[in-house]
Amino acid sequence: MSGAPERPLRADAARNRARLLDVATEVFTTRGVGVPTEEIARAAGVGVGTLFRHFPTKEALLEAVMVRRLEAIASETAALAAEAEPAEAFFGCFRLLIDRSAGKNEFTQALAAAGVDAHTALQESSAAIQTLLADLLAGAQRAGAVRPDLGLPELIALLVGTTTTMEQLRTDPDARERIFEVVFDGLRPR
Repeated sequence: MSGAPERPLRADAARNRARLLDVATEVFTTRGVGVPTEEIARAAGVGVGTLFRHFPTKEALLEAVMVRRLEAIASETAALAAEAEPAEAFFGCFRLLIDRSAGKNEFTQALAAAGVDAHTALQESSAAIQTLLADLLAGAQRAGAVRPDLGLPELIALLVGTTTTMEQLRTDPDARERIFEVVFDGLRPR
């Protein structure tokens, strides 16, 4: 490492990188992380050499997709917090996090199998989301929409558990909606 600042990407290189991330996100989310990088490159309309110039390993691509997903979640969460009333923002964010977490465990397991600590790699993005969650929780509690005895660690545990539950119900939208209703009912004050 030279310590020199990274040069910004040329416009075409930036477009290629963004296209690769778009396609990889879609393919990995819908077909799983086992899809070969060659298929990702072909679907993005670039050569495999271009893919590997941006992402030297498949794990680097997976990590970049996860970071990008978390950054998008953080951005959408911030927008919800800014535009909606506290209760609507809180419950909307809960739903958003569950819906956007599809396949996250598969990504994390694939990175772990390759020796990549996903939690460390995603620490900055995760911390931003946790800060937003804490603010949304406090706002919803002040508004009387969420029980006052719920803390951030319990909220995160509920999010993780609900995400796992929803993965089991992937093909049943009515059952997924009932799970949201049950969880949201439990989050509201008695």
